[in-house]
Amino acid sequence: MESPARLHLGFIDPNGSLGRVFGSMGLAIDTHGTRITARRAPGASHRANIEGAVSDAQRERIEQHLAKLEAALGPGPAVDIELHDAPRAHTGLGSGTQLALALGTAFARVRGHEATTADIARMLARGARSGIGIHGFDHGGLLVDGGRDARNASATTLPPLIARQPFPDEWRVLLIDDTSREGLHGDEEKRGLASLAPFPATLAAHLSHLVLMRVLPAVAEHDFDTFADALCDLQQTIGEYFAPVQGGVFASPAVARALEAVAAGQKAGIGQTSWGPVGFAFVASAQDAERALAAAKQASSYAPLTFTIAAGRNRGATWRAAERRHHGVNAA
Repeated sequence: MESPARLHLGFIDPNGSLGRVFGSMGLAIDTHGTRITARRAPGASHRANIEGAVSDAQRERIEQHLAKLEAALGPGPAVDIELHDAPRAHTGLGSGTQLALALGTAFARVRGHEATTADIARMLARGARSGIGIHGFDHGGLLVDGGRDARNASATTLPPLIARQPFPDEWRVLLIDDTSREGLHGDEEKRGLASLAPFPATLAAHLSHLVLMRVLPAVAEHDFDTFADALCDLQQTIGEYFAPVQGGVFASPAVARALEAVAAGQKAGIGQTSWGPVGFAFVASAQDAERALAAAKQASSYAPLTFTIAAGRNRGATWRAAERRHHGVNAA
């Protein structure tokens, strides 16, 4: 099972001032994916074997997911898990949601259960604010979700997918990660959100207009300049709102300097995915991406940064039957 990372390009109304709380836009990308293999454990084993976890925290998360799946779907033979690839956690690439959805979907397939992605998300408590990672798992592309009704914002229903556009094949995005940092998560994230002032209705209206009347038409018409300008506007607006919590429009000053260097030399849509620290610079072509990479590296030669050039991914998660380690053992 292989699922795409996603960029969270911004909330539309974090306060629900116009009736729907959060709402968000994002993009599935073709790098930093999550890849796992799930197999029915051999013999009569009732304890799952977990391979490939890079930390105790990641192993514990997988164990917790398996326990929740067992409770939701009922007892059965153990399912062994091998984790091959996953993005660095808490960087803004949606690693937690993609691991949960890939694990849950593979587990259900191996056990022979019919379960939708939304079912798995509910079982594993994903999508509390944004539905982008869940919809990206199913569909890929550029996505907009409609948030939740502010009168019942604690509901467990998935934020509805209200728009999807195939992302232009020729456009690229330079990703910059500050490996010395992690983005806000867990209780710290909850406290940070609770400390923010109400988001003004006028700004929510402005962001709604940017998404509906600038970003989506620009992607549909392959109008890169309009897309880049609108994305910069959206990111600056939402970044200023979150600045008191994350220490600035960008969580990482080093990432900010690198992105500013890119934007100084060419048309680019710059910003930060979720709480960062990963920042992005959208550019119009592969050649422009190489120019952006060179400019970013030159501006950050002494910073602990890593760089990746990605494209949009216009398909969701994929799976195939794995080679069987033992005769008669199902795998996915």
